[in-house]
Amino acid sequence: MPKTSARLLALLSLLQARRDWPGVLLAERLDVSPRTVRRDIDRLRELGYSIAAVKGPEGGYRLDPGSELPPLLFDDEQAVALAVALQLAVASGAGVAEAAMRALTTVRQVMPARLRRRIDALRITAVGASPPAPPVDTRVLTALSAAIHAREVLRFDYTTTSRAATSADTCAPPRRTQPHHLVARSGHWYLIAWDLDRDDWRIFRVDRITPRIPTGPRFSPRELPGQDVAQFVAGRFRGSHTSGDWPCRGEAILDLPAAAVAPFAADGVVEELGPDRCRLVLGSWSWPSLAAALGAFDADIDIVGPRELREACARLARRYGDAVREDAPQ
Repeated sequence: MPKTSARLLALLSLLQARRDWPGVLLAERLDVSPRTVRRDIDRLRELGYSIAAVKGPEGGYRLDPGSELPPLLFDDEQAVALAVALQLAVASGAGVAEAAMRALTTVRQVMPARLRRRIDALRITAVGASPPAPPVDTRVLTALSAAIHAREVLRFDYTTTSRAATSADTCAPPRRTQPHHLVARSGHWYLIAWDLDRDDWRIFRVDRITPRIPTGPRFSPRELPGQDVAQFVAGRFRGSHTSGDWPCRGEAILDLPAAAVAPFAADGVVEELGPDRCRLVLGSWSWPSLAAALGAFDADIDIVGPRELREACARLARRYGDAVREDAPQ
C-alpha cells in the first residue's frame, strides 16, 4: 500500500475514534507536519468524507455524517473482525442471515487479494441452542429497540409457544411492560422488561412477541436487580431472582480423581484430596437436580452439606429403590 494511502487510512481511523481532534495532536499521532494533515484532510473530503474544521485555540477536525456513503476503508484487523461479525450474524437468530451473507460477499469483492484469502480461510460455526432457535423478525427487533431507546411503555401479544397462538393466547389481554434490554443468549433473543400488571421483572422470548401500536407513555427507567444484565439473565435461567448464582449449591466428596471430575463440573469447583478422591462444590436450580448431578459421576459419594442436599439424595434413593423393586406396580 502506498505511503500516502496508508496515512489516509490511519487518519480516517483516528477521526472515527473520537469526536474532535486538534490538528497538532493528529500530526503527532501520524508523525507528520500539520500542513500534511491539512492536505490529507482535503484528500478525504475529495473521497466524499464530510470533515468539518473545528474552531478554537488549537483548531481541529471533526468527522461528520455525510449525505452520501463514501468509499469504506478498513485495515487488516477491521476487515477480519467484520467478516467474523457477519458470519456470526448468520447464526444469531435475528432474521438477518441472508442480508449478512450478501454483505459479506459485497465486502469480500472490494478487498485486496491478501485480505480476501484471510476472509476465505475463516469458517465459523456458531453452536447455540438445540433445537435450533426460531428466527426473529427484524421488524420486531427494531420496534422493541425503538421502545427501549425512547423509554416508552410497550404493549404486545405474547404466545405460549413460538409456532401458533393457542385459544388462550388469543383471548389474553396484551402484556404491558416497560422495556429495558434486548439480550441474545444461545441463539434466542429475549426482552427484559418490567411487567406493569405483575409488578415484577420478566424475560420474554422475542420470537413470541407481536408488538402493538402505538407505544407510550414515557417512563423513568428502573434499576435492574444487580445492575448487571448478564448476571440478571443468568440468575433467572438458573432459577434465582436475586443474583446470577445458582439458588442451590452443595458440597460432596467423590471417590474419583480431580482430573476425571473437572471436565464435567461446569462452573463447579473441584479440589484434589488425593490420587482417587476430590471435593466438589456444585450448583443447580433445585436440590433434586443437584443430587442427580452428583449421582451422574458414578462413584461413591460423601455428602458434606447442606442439609437440603442430604434430604434430596435420600428422596432420590427411595425413588430409585422403588423403581427397581420386582413387586413395584407396573
